[in-house]
Amino acid sequence: MEELLLVLNKDEDTLSFIDLKKGKVAKSVETDHNPHEIAVAPDKKHAFVTCSLGNAVNVIDIEAMAIAERITDEDFSFPHGVGVSQEGKLYIASTKSSMIHIFDAGNYELLRKFPTRQHLSHMVAFSPDEKRIYVPNIGSHNITVIDVEKEEILTHIPVGKGPEGIAVHPEGNELYVANQHDNSLYVLDTETYETLHKRRLGSVPVRLVFSQDGKYALVPNRESNDISIIDTKHLVKGEARPWEIKRLPVGVWPGGTVFNADGTIAYVANNKTNDISIIDMATLQEKGRIAAGIHPDGIAYRKRG
Repeated sequence: MEELLLVLNKDEDTLSFIDLKKGKVAKSVETDHNPHEIAVAPDKKHAFVTCSLGNAVNVIDIEAMAIAERITDEDFSFPHGVGVSQEGKLYIASTKSSMIHIFDAGNYELLRKFPTRQHLSHMVAFSPDEKRIYVPNIGSHNITVIDVEKEEILTHIPVGKGPEGIAVHPEGNELYVANQHDNSLYVLDTETYETLHKRRLGSVPVRLVFSQDGKYALVPNRESNDISIIDTKHLVKGEARPWEIKRLPVGVWPGGTVFNADGTIAYVANNKTNDISIIDMATLQEKGRIAAGIHPDGIAYRKRG
């Protein structure tokens, strides 16, 4: 049974395929300039890599460990956020042009593009039912909500300063947002957009990912070199609430974070120590590191067999 990590090394323009059984890089391939984010397609055979300073999206053939295609558009300007729906559509958030691009994930045809009319639209997060997309706007301090079926903007939700990390709880009822400029976590109701909770995090939180069962949210804090581990339903006097139960030191400048298939292990890309932290989710301890390339950040997991 093969398990791979696909790791983007921003400062050497490469994608590393890490064989988790062997604990080392199986192959590295050259990408366009400055690869940032990566999403694996539903077929598990392809992935999409946004190369922000190259203004391109690289299509990765995972089986061949090679770049299969290259997607460009005149309105790409620092393409960053990326997501692929089960329906087979590819969504790209282009940060500096604040544009949302929608492509056919099979033939890479551009289906539609439109502006958010906000400043620095940066990531793409789906609701579990894929009826909504949430895009954090770093410079506007808000979240753009997009209706997937209508392909139109529903609203913009104010949050903290510099939102970047974003994900919807697997139950679909709460949106978590990590705000890098005020080191805060906002938890919002996905129906009313009401802010339900505010929490302090480490310094410069930049990503956010849930375990598959929704028990934990992990938030890498870039400048405090640690991971905020949030128990999403921590019980205090019978009341369940999201709470940081641990701040776990990892490498320098942690960024991209991903779980394995069953949620027992989390992997964190450490930008400045050029390695991947292995987090045991049973003990909430770092149990090792895997060497990567220079400035690893975007990361994805793929299991086969």
